[in-house]
Amino acid sequence: MARTRSGLLAGALRAVREQGPQHATMADIAGFAGVAKATLYNHFRTKDDVWSALIAAEVETLAAECAQQPLAAALEHAAARLSAHPAVRRLATADPAALAGLVTGSDAPGWQAARQAVRTALDAAGRRGDDIVLRWLSSHLTTPGSPDAIREGAAALVAGLPEH
Repeated sequence: MARTRSGLLAGALRAVREQGPQHATMADIAGFAGVAKATLYNHFRTKDDVWSALIAAEVETLAAECAQQPLAAALEHAAARLSAHPAVRRLATADPAALAGLVTGSDAPGWQAARQAVRTALDAAGRRGDDIVLRWLSSHLTTPGSPDAIREGAAALVAGLPEH
């Protein structure tokens, strides 16, 4: 079951990357995943459900990649991944309104997962400021940063975060 869901989300990622979220259909997602449409519908009722699950899965993956890193390195890694993520880049150019919805959707599961991951990282580092960190990270969704700018920004951000 988990492997099927993972395959469906990989198909959804490919659909977003190649067609954008507005043009991708449930049939496209199922096709990219290599499953029947009925299998997709067994897991997700709507395309919005697929996108929500995809965002949450991407955030969880990124949080796991950053979990054991020092705070500045974790922020640098997260910002670099957001800046270079192929689906994010596709959304930024083809459907900026959809991307804006992701950034401003504070009640969305992906945003909630991001907030929790940031809070966990900040707590481990003895810092506060999840809102400012989330805003800085989300800026990389719309405007990718260069490696040097990301490194400098992460260091400055960490230096300015209040301690617990």
